[in-house]
Amino acid sequence: MNKTELRVKYKALRSQLSEEAIEELSMAIANQLLQLPIWEKSHYHIFLPIDRQKEINTELILNILLGKDKNVILSKSNFVDNTLDHFLLTDTTVIKINSWGIPEPVDGIPISENMIEVVFVPLLAFDQQGNRVGYGKGFYDKFLEKCNPETLKIGLSFFAAEKEIKNTIDTDIPLDLCITPLAIYNFNK
Repeated sequence: MNKTELRVKYKALRSQLSEEAIEELSMAIANQLLQLPIWEKSHYHIFLPIDRQKEINTELILNILLGKDKNVILSKSNFVDNTLDHFLLTDTTVIKINSWGIPEPVDGIPISENMIEVVFVPLLAFDQQGNRVGYGKGFYDKFLEKCNPETLKIGLSFFAAEKEIKNTIDTDIPLDLCITPLAIYNFNK
């Protein structure tokens, strides 16, 4: 399938999930993450879910990170050039939902992409090679391109991998890992 077909398919699949199913699947993903040897790092970037898109509830992962005393980085969207600005999550961070339904920090302590060691990447679908399909604006590809080559890119998905995404392009940044409720996919083997 191509990216457009996959977006339609996975938006439809997610729309069928109940709130209870989202919570259960999100918990399973968080539990899978605990098995990974990624917790010695110090700077983790996480997305906050867009509720109307029925995204993974990352609150559980956020709680793990805070419980392990990690530096948590959140992004704010710039819709002029489809880029992300990154801010350290602190006790005083104010989160507001923008017009697209994305919870994001109003402002805060800026963090450079080269400081980020692990990025939890939102997606609609991914394939067995680590390619991903997002919403199509390129925010995360632009962001991931600026990160260090060693930065771990970890996709989070309710669903298993597709065999292949047909129309990937050179600017698509592949994942290192993708975590689903039932499996951990490692694309760096």
